[in-house]
Amino acid sequence: MGNADRIIRILLVIIVAVLYFTGTISGTTAIIPGIIALIFLLTSLVSFCPLYYPFGIKTCKTKAS
Repeated sequence: MGNADRIIRILLVIIVAVLYFTGTISGTTAIIPGIIALIFLLTSLVSFCPLYYPFGIKTCKTKAS
């Protein structure tokens, strides 16, 4: 997972957290984005997205030899 992908995911997590803690979203409307935000946070921290693998998606730059 590339840096841009990780940054975008973390920004989305922050946005969902702000919306939740300001009371803009609540109930089921907060639970579903909250779960997705947690998944984004975890995949950002480990730098691997399991959904990318079957589709062959790579957002990380490879070093030229």
